Amino acid sequence: MPGPTSSLLTVIITTSPTPSAPSTELISAILSSFRTHCPALLSCRVIVVFDTYDRIASHARLKKGQVTPDGAKTFDLYKQNVKRLILKELCSDESDEDLNYDQGEAEFGYSAAETNVVPFSTAQTIDNRVVFIEPSKRLGFGLAVRSALRLAETPFVWVQQHDWPLVSDIPLEPLLDIMQMAGANESTPVKYVCLPSVRLLSYADSAHVLRFPVLRNLTASLKHNFASESGAIVPLTPMFFWHDKPHLASTEHYLSRVFPTRLSMLRGAFIEDTIGQRARNQMKEGEWVKWATWLYYPDQGQRLCLRHLRGRTWVGAEKELERKAKWMAQNADHSTDSPS
Repeated sequence: MPGPTSSLLTVIITTSPTPSAPSTELISAILSSFRTHCPALLSCRVIVVFDTYDRIASHARLKKGQVTPDGAKTFDLYKQNVKRLILKELCSDESDEDLNYDQGEAEFGYSAAETNVVPFSTAQTIDNRVVFIEPSKRLGFGLAVRSALRLAETPFVWVQQHDWPLVSDIPLEPLLDIMQMAGANESTPVKYVCLPSVRLLSYADSAHVLRFPVLRNLTASLKHNFASESGAIVPLTPMFFWHDKPHLASTEHYLSRVFPTRLSMLRGAFIEDTIGQRARNQMKEGEWVKWATWLYYPDQGQRLCLRHLRGRTWVGAEKELERKAKWMAQNADHSTDSPS
């Protein structure tokens, strides 16, 4: 049965064309990691955004919205497969034939240009437990997230890219407690909490922080163990960036700080490539509070919480094994041919 967490949090999953399509292995890995490391996420409302592609060409450039003819062909089947998987996992009594449909728009850029609008369709379960968003043109990660945020009805969101499964337990309820309690704290608000990937281990002692006196001093004064209402201790250190990788955030803060106007995000753009850079530059000048970004920091920054499956190149477990076997065979042949 859904618990209190479901009234506070919406899970946003973004996915797009991937070489592993039409297999749902990426999304299955995400759901499996939720079940193992943060089962409360599976009790929350889920919004899935199926971002699409811009053009078809002989070579795929997925970050630029370019797919091959085969990639375009498999994407429709991939969307159907993901819908069935999500509905089976989260709504066992629902099927993709029991959905209610609606329309929406994602506007961007100058309002004078009529082309600066992307229509999208939504499909939701009767109880609104699951929502699928399908744009008519590529949105990019930024507009995909904003479209989902506008449909969220909870004070917090968990933003999940399709190729970053969890590998460590996440204290979700204590984190939400802390975000609620610290929301009104003007000196140490907690509005965004990123999870540590390999590159973010030992972040507080990294060059990202130590090279800049302002950031170094902020870390020294703000980094500490927060206590939740239940007494759980949650270690956080200030994060001087707004990453796209999985994070927990205030819905209102996200919309007002990252997407204050339609000019804030261009179609096809990523948040970390645009807003993330702007935020970091402002933080270097001491303006950290307006962003209120933190990094979950278990074991003094030594514990990994995310694994990157690299969805733009990952072709699925079976094909990855075939690639590895082929590579090993080729290397073995080269070593045999080498003169002794």
